[in-house]
Amino acid sequence: SSAASDVYKRQEEGRPVDGYGPNFFRIAGEVFEGQVAILPNSCGHWLGFEDPTPFVLAANDLDVVFVGTGAQICQIPLNFRTALEDAGIGVEIMNSPTACRTYNVMLSEGRRIGLALIPV
Repeated sequence: SSAASDVYKRQEEGRPVDGYGPNFFRIAGEVFEGQVAILPNSCGHWLGFEDPTPFVLAANDLDVVFVGTGAQICQIPLNFRTALEDAGIGVEIMNSPTACRTYNVMLSEGRRIGLALIPV
């Protein structure tokens, strides 16, 4: 059936960021409030920089994680960066709007990426 294949296709293409605003992100049509982690096989609320676990657990499916630090680019805690890098994951830091755009482009290219988002 076409409905089943549409669902499969959307999952294969990943979860694009459709939009964002004060304290929310719209990802593949679903609204998430607060901090969000998008991984190759999951998407949901994230506890923030004190919790690298979701990314580390997905390390076999990730080459790089784009980190959106909110409205402005800022430093991230060294322990978060180190945990990801020690798991073999690259870390790219940018403001959240840029992180969303970059993630969407890389996602459309089929890259093995994740996204850690702090709201604007």
